[in-house]
Amino acid sequence: MFITNKVVLIGRLTKDIELKYIPNSGKAVTQTTLAVDNPFKKDEQGNRQADFINIVVWGKQAENLANFMHKGSQIAVSGRIQTRNYQNKEGNKVYITEVVADEVQFLDSKKNNENNQQQTNNATPDDEIMANSNIPF
Repeated sequence: MFITNKVVLIGRLTKDIELKYIPNSGKAVTQTTLAVDNPFKKDEQGNRQADFINIVVWGKQAENLANFMHKGSQIAVSGRIQTRNYQNKEGNKVYITEVVADEVQFLDSKKNNENNQQQTNNATPDDEIMANSNIPF
């Protein structure tokens, strides 16, 4: 079998997952953005830049993503590129390119994921000062 539309990405979620359910069918869906390092794109200081890829996840995978991953979590997505368009309120045609996920793998361990979420939620200015200081303990 020859596959003509297959993409595999590894990146970090740019926001917490917002899960929605389709009326009538009740099927779960989420649309999110994945920040993927681009080794060919650098800023003035030579730091690598990221590409921001729109991702659509359906069904149980969408529910699992919403339940276990959050902003900053690293995931791998394999799927297909899809383009669609619609007409906005101003009458202009808007084109969207996105990856529709066939498979999503969580690359952060549950423990690391929980620790990162807790640190993000509980960080104080003193924590930041301590993290950036050279205190030897």
